[in-house]
Amino acid sequence: MKKRFFAIVPTTVLATGLMLFAGISQGADDGGLRTLRGAPVSAQEKTVTGDGLKKALETAPLDRNFTDQPPLVSHAVDDYSITMKSNKCMDCHSWENYKKEKATKVSKTHFETAEGKVLNNISSRRYFCVQCHVPQVDAKPLVENTFRRAK
Repeated sequence: MKKRFFAIVPTTVLATGLMLFAGISQGADDGGLRTLRGAPVSAQEKTVTGDGLKKALETAPLDRNFTDQPPLVSHAVDDYSITMKSNKCMDCHSWENYKKEKATKVSKTHFETAEGKVLNNISSRRYFCVQCHVPQVDAKPLVENTFRRAK
């Protein structure tokens, strides 16, 4: 029991110290929430579900901002299941179904290995769609920037 106590106490003290050093406190008006750059977090983002940022625009896809940007998803994907055995995105976006579903078909680059070998099925490095393709939302930038779209 003593060994466990002496292992837990220093860890707790260290964690509390790090939280205080980072400016996170229980009594702060914002609940201790900060962006990675230390900017305050908007009230919309503080909601329990974050619904204000989860709602994808059900509209035509937006133009890309830079060369080779993965296209944004123009619909919500919250309930889309992507597991090792199935990928819900492929129900509509596969080469077999895209015309019938009026969806964008998966690029042929998604069927290539890193070495350029063409595969019969989607490559494992491109299988989890939402690691690159994110839903488009109407959200303001967290910080001011001077970014300009590609022309």
